[in-house]
Amino acid sequence: MYARTSMIQGDPAKADEAIAHVRDTVLPAVTAMPGCVGMSLLVDRDTGRAVATTAWESDEAMQSTAEVVRPLRSGAEQILGGSASTVDTWEVSAVHRDHAVPDGACARVTWLHGEPAAVERAPDVFKMALLPKFQEMPGFCSASHMVDRAGGRWVGTVIFDSRQDLEASRDPAAALRQAATREIGATVDEVAEFEVALAHLHIPEMA
Repeated sequence: MYARTSMIQGDPAKADEAIAHVRDTVLPAVTAMPGCVGMSLLVDRDTGRAVATTAWESDEAMQSTAEVVRPLRSGAEQILGGSASTVDTWEVSAVHRDHAVPDGACARVTWLHGEPAAVERAPDVFKMALLPKFQEMPGFCSASHMVDRAGGRWVGTVIFDSRQDLEASRDPAAALRQAATREIGATVDEVAEFEVALAHLHIPEMA
């Protein structure tokens, strides 16, 4: 399984309008494309940043739609008041869902980079060391892990049922992150928190 993420920095005041546009226009168009297995949208209403993720059955399906989705992405940029998107492609290395994403769910996303050996170890560390600990946290909903082997990067996302659950998990999650990055020799590029505006990724269990 593969995924494309598009990050847009826009106007916080336009968040609701952008969410409606993605839900009503972008989501139906993208999920109708051959090989697409769903889409999600994360939004930070304080900063106006949004992260849209589309999932694909194969790298070929993802690459073949790169130009087709460009106008859809441009339309979302315009509505959100953003100038341009940062687009990345990933291999999906782990997915685990405890239950369906409820209204009000929030996500913590962590972007990291490291040497090739660290990239190769990262999925196993996520699945065997981190995921069991996440599952013990109150309000845990789901988690995913994706890698960019060529770029030496990976990203982990953990979703909680509510903002309160997300905030309560900050300190224990930070301790886990520090221990894991030290173990595999990784560098954290950024940690960000978002509202889960749309949750329609249908990637099968991969944990």
